[in-house]
Amino acid sequence: MPQVITVFRNRLRADAAPEYRDVAVEMSRLARTMPGYVEHKAFTADDGERVTLVTFADRASHDAWRDYPEHREAQAAGIDRFYAEYAIQVADVTYAHRFERDA
Repeated sequence: MPQVITVFRNRLRADAAPEYRDVAVEMSRLARTMPGYVEHKAFTADDGERVTLVTFADRASHDAWRDYPEHREAQAAGIDRFYAEYAIQVADVTYAHRFERDA
């Protein structure tokens, strides 16, 4: 079964940063406890766009996280209070390769 990756792109409202940070930290902590969680990384571009990549082991694990009650509450808060805009893409990973050079 392929891994599932979510690409979440957003821009915060100017007044959202302090409250958003607290919610983002809690969602990161909670995501790590979910069965099937693989990893996530968040990046902020120079123009202020934020991108979060979240990987789960399979579709069922991804969907369980998507529908987890605290995560649903955070999603609603994002729409109501945090985001000026957002876009989300969810995809099945059909190929993955990793290289790490020994030090």
